Amino acid sequence: MDMAINKLQAQFPDEIVDVYEFRGDATVTVKPEKLVEICEFLRDDPETSFRYLSSVSGVDYHPASPRFAATYHLYSHQNRNRIALKAFCANDDAPALPSVVSVWSTADWHEREAYDLVGIKFSGHPDLRRILTPPECEGYHPLRKDYPQEGY
Repeated sequence: MDMAINKLQAQFPDEIVDVYEFRGDATVTVKPEKLVEICEFLRDDPETSFRYLSSVSGVDYHPASPRFAATYHLYSHQNRNRIALKAFCANDDAPALPSVVSVWSTADWHEREAYDLVGIKFSGHPDLRRILTPPECEGYHPLRKDYPQEGY
């Protein structure tokens, strides 16, 4: 795992915001502007080989600012290790991040779920629409911490 983090820090020294390790798992917070490029690097570099995106989680850190983030859980079958990437949205009022569907096609439904439940828009996504909640929920995102307790 240290090798992947070292390679990231060497390749993207100005894009790494934080590295957090807990019980052998690492979470690397990156600036969103280079998210797709960082993901491509982790997938394509033969020493890291993170070819499997297992999930994308939208997170609401309310009342903190920046409020919204997405965490990308990656796995390398070749190296048998995992890493998480986290990117915070720049705008709390209109949270958005670049889509990584071009890197891992499995991001398609994961990003739709994060959009539906938390409200993060993924720019460049081929079909960003609700996936779990009914269409009449537009404007409501049930995993936001300010979601009305009585529902929509």
